[in-house]
Amino acid sequence: MKKIALFPGSFDPFTMGHLETIRRGAKLVDELIVGVFINSQKQSFFTTEEKVQLVTDAVAAIPNVTVVSQETELTVTAAKRLGAQFLLRGIRSVKDYEYEREIMEMNQHLDEEIETIFLLATSQYSHISSSLIKEVMLFGGDVKAYLPENVYQMMMEKKREMNE
Repeated sequence: MKKIALFPGSFDPFTMGHLETIRRGAKLVDELIVGVFINSQKQSFFTTEEKVQLVTDAVAAIPNVTVVSQETELTVTAAKRLGAQFLLRGIRSVKDYEYEREIMEMNQHLDEEIETIFLLATSQYSHISSSLIKEVMLFGGDVKAYLPENVYQMMMEKKREMNE
């Protein structure tokens, strides 16, 4: 049986930490689907279409990775529909672990056939988050090292548009 995992996220913006998790996760499964999901608790910087394109371009060199968008569906429902047996999640800290553990437990309640795989972030990226990147960028800080080049360029373009 083909091993398929879904890596869901809002990816707003898509960071080098996300890319690292995808690279590592892709080695564990036959197919990794990156699901660009809407997070109802977050204000989006990029549109869903922009995020899908940015992520698709950033992961283009990883052969067993595809990108899809999903706006109004539970993650476990999407995983089942896409044929995924696993959910891939990145963990940066104890705070992330507590949050992700609660979600994992609910997902197990909703569908006990879907397993969650946690990957711990490396120290190089464990301190970054999409929210922090946006805040630093909006106040003029340099975030280039934390973003794939295509994402960085689009963020700078959006920032220029906001300042006009």
